[in-house]
Amino acid sequence: MTMNTTTLYQHGTLALLVPGLLTGTLPMRTLLAHGDTGIGTGEGLDGELIILDGKPYQVNSDGKVTVVGDDFTLPFANSHFADYRPLLTVENATREEVHDQVLALTHGANTFFSIMVTGTFTDVKTRAVAKSSRPFKSLAETAENQSIFTRDTVKGTLLGYYSPQIFDGVAVGGYHDHFLDDDHTFGGHLLGCGRVTGEVQVQIFDTLEQHLPVDDTDYQQHDFSQDDIMGDLHQAEG
Repeated sequence: MTMNTTTLYQHGTLALLVPGLLTGTLPMRTLLAHGDTGIGTGEGLDGELIILDGKPYQVNSDGKVTVVGDDFTLPFANSHFADYRPLLTVENATREEVHDQVLALTHGANTFFSIMVTGTFTDVKTRAVAKSSRPFKSLAETAENQSIFTRDTVKGTLLGYYSPQIFDGVAVGGYHDHFLDDDHTFGGHLLGCGRVTGEVQVQIFDTLEQHLPVDDTDYQQHDFSQDDIMGDLHQAEG
């Protein structure tokens, strides 16, 4: 089978999480059929996921890292088949400096791309949300029940996606980064880090394949005009 390395697959949208449409509407086996690399979250915002080399690692609200099974379901996720190209080497760079350099070198502000940064990170701060159950609350309410994890110095991988601002709400306009350490004992949604020394790779996509949960009645019947999508998203993802 020829793997399409120029397409980014996305199930769901970040906007649907805002009112609490947190039902898992895609099994992991289907997500992995569309890529061996990615990020996402489980039903009820069950932790943070990072997929590397075809293995879906979940960081739960206790900080435990496990590989989830094919039946694990997700309300939102991205995946793609990895075909990164080296872009630059950084030394003691901030995450913001890395982000800015990647945009400057790729001229990619108006397209989707993925970055992978491998190396040594300082002052790393991640988070994972505790799984909620039905009836689901809003994203803002659910995200309040999160755990914060920190490491002074850690070797690992930053896996991120960049989305153009015109797609803000479908995804995060700008960068959305997750992190996993080399020992697979620490990670989550990356809230911040101090400095990074390592290698930066990039993969640019010319196609977004957007998959929607049309079999989910709650999604189909919801009126998004009543939601503060941008405000709640930026607060929760910050």
